[in-house]
Amino acid sequence: MKALISGYYGQGNAGDEALLMSLLQMLPSKIEPIVISADPQKTQQKYNVKTCPRLNVFSLLAALKESDIFIWGGGSLIQDTTSLASPIYYLGLMKLAQMKGLKTIAWGQGIGPLHYKFTRWITKKTLAKCTAISVRDRKSAKLLSEWDIHHSIAPDPVWALRSKDISDFIQTSQPIVAINLRNHPSLTIKKLKTLTNALVDFQKITNTYILLVPFQASQDFTIAHHISKKLSKSHEIIQIDDPQRMKGLFKNTNMTIGMRLHCLIMAASERSRCFALSYDPKVKYLMEEINIPGWELDQLPDDSDMIKDAWLKCYFTSAKPLNSSIQSLKERAMLHKKLLEQVAS
Repeated sequence: MKALISGYYGQGNAGDEALLMSLLQMLPSKIEPIVISADPQKTQQKYNVKTCPRLNVFSLLAALKESDIFIWGGGSLIQDTTSLASPIYYLGLMKLAQMKGLKTIAWGQGIGPLHYKFTRWITKKTLAKCTAISVRDRKSAKLLSEWDIHHSIAPDPVWALRSKDISDFIQTSQPIVAINLRNHPSLTIKKLKTLTNALVDFQKITNTYILLVPFQASQDFTIAHHISKKLSKSHEIIQIDDPQRMKGLFKNTNMTIGMRLHCLIMAASERSRCFALSYDPKVKYLMEEINIPGWELDQLPDDSDMIKDAWLKCYFTSAKPLNSSIQSLKERAMLHKKLLEQVAS
């Protein structure tokens, strides 16, 4: 059997690459994956899979013709906050796969936000015809329940991604704190300055080694470079291409301050203390579900001392995530694997 897998792949985003790696690890051995990618050559070399160019219509039609299954491979593919192009692209591919008689799976999805009547209508119609659906959060599950669409719910698949130990990769005897900030309209120049000032003071008090961790270089690296110029010598910008090694990085961190959802999931999964700066509802949902302290960016204090003190409280007094809680999340995330096995049987 062959499965055509669609997601935000080949775009240099560590979170989406981690979703792809999680999916490939869970995919039954009798299924041969064909991955749609913005960088097919790199994806092919990285994961040893067949690939298909993301925007090549003829290649996409040929890949659909030879496939038995079509899979949305995790993430927030169906949302219209950033643009209408994303939901139209992914829904169009799913609809085409259904018209060609493929089994269709919406896998590990975060559905929404959907602000427009058209996207809500077409999403409902398309999902109603899926062979199987798994979602990663209660808000998505609630929406599908309101639509009377059968689904299963499990934690994000990246919880279950196997990590690789990279303890020898970072040469420092200091405690390590990881920072991930991304470019976003809600992270204004003023807020970035406030966060940077707070981090400078936090590092002086804690004598920590700061790891600036871009998850997508095109959106994160400039910010990481800006912060690095203000810090002491005890820091570095670290970029890791392998999702399993990226996850393993957080095994060595005492605390992680993050904006991106999968940064926080990877860190919590490796039992790093977490502090969230939420720019998106999906991050807010995670904060609520596993009790991560933090702020939504539009509510960030203007006083850098308040931010520093909140980070110090998290660093010195917060317990690390419990092994039992993390293990439960990892085990429940494997429900996404069972769904793939059921469709392939």
